[in-house]
Amino acid sequence: MSKATLPELPYAYNALEPYISEEIMTLHHKKHHQTYVNGYNTAVESLSKLGDDGSAARQHISLQSAIKFNGGGHINHSLFWKNLAPAGKTGLKPDGTLETTVLANTIDRDFDSFSKFKERFNQAALGIQGSGWAWLVLSTTNQRLDIITTANQDPVLPPFIPIFGVDMWEHAFYLQYKNVKPDYLSAIWNVINFVEAENRLNDGLSSKL
Repeated sequence: MSKATLPELPYAYNALEPYISEEIMTLHHKKHHQTYVNGYNTAVESLSKLGDDGSAARQHISLQSAIKFNGGGHINHSLFWKNLAPAGKTGLKPDGTLETTVLANTIDRDFDSFSKFKERFNQAALGIQGSGWAWLVLSTTNQRLDIITTANQDPVLPPFIPIFGVDMWEHAFYLQYKNVKPDYLSAIWNVINFVEAENRLNDGLSSKL
């Protein structure tokens, strides 16, 4: 199995300012995401060296937990970076509506309007106890959009396909927004990459994801 590696950002560390600071982006990517990559690779390597005898069962379980946590952190953050873009390149019009027709129409169908969707998404994100993620997902069972949350670094799993996610761990916002999560959420909508989100939606609808 090939080792996980830290992906490069598709923009500069300061490209999301003033909504997300260069300091946060640098630490979040170079330090936090790198830690998940390192932790995942270490756990996978250690697991591969264990025997199959019963005495190793507890170590297997412990390492599988580490793989889930660190591997999930790697998966989630790799998607998160793609789900962000500099303001003006996000597919969001100056009036706050979406340029992305398929995504906009699907949101209107499943949430009544973009503004109601944002309100529901913010409520879900603010309802997370401790650390976790808020997600816009596509359900493969009915081909409709939904909002879910995952705890810690748990990734989105079938029957859902992640369209975009927002990191609600404190390391994603605390240096800039302290503990005022509503301010962080208000800011991050300006840099959500709705073009990428629509691409993922189209791929999900055509079963490419």
